[in-house]
Amino acid sequence: MQITVRDETATGQITNEMVLEFLTEEITVRELIRERVYQEVQDHNLKLRTEKPAANGPVPQAHLEQQLNPPRKSHRKEIDWQAEFEKAIDGFLNNRFFILIDARQPDTLDERIQLRPDTQVSFIRLVPLVGG
Repeated sequence: MQITVRDETATGQITNEMVLEFLTEEITVRELIRERVYQEVQDHNLKLRTEKPAANGPVPQAHLEQQLNPPRKSHRKEIDWQAEFEKAIDGFLNNRFFILIDARQPDTLDERIQLRPDTQVSFIRLVPLVGG
């Protein structure tokens, strides 16, 4: 079963979309969060592994210059999906984001969700107010 998951702002603006695939038509909120985090981290890590180093300019470097000034490595590291999953669970439990499933907000991680091809899922991140 495939569903589209959206990230939205509190005002309803869609900031990201991704398709998730599940083997069953019934999942829990925890499984939804796990699959979403897993897929997002996998996409991020794949991008890091396949990213080519930036070219230094239109003129290729001479061999000696390449030895003295090797291409810079990215300072970005691969992300551990399990650590990110734990952070996401903590965020759900501490109301840093909430989820709407067909315009209904689940209360617990173990709440069961019946998936259909037209199921609408939105992750809405809450941003703390300045000074409060």
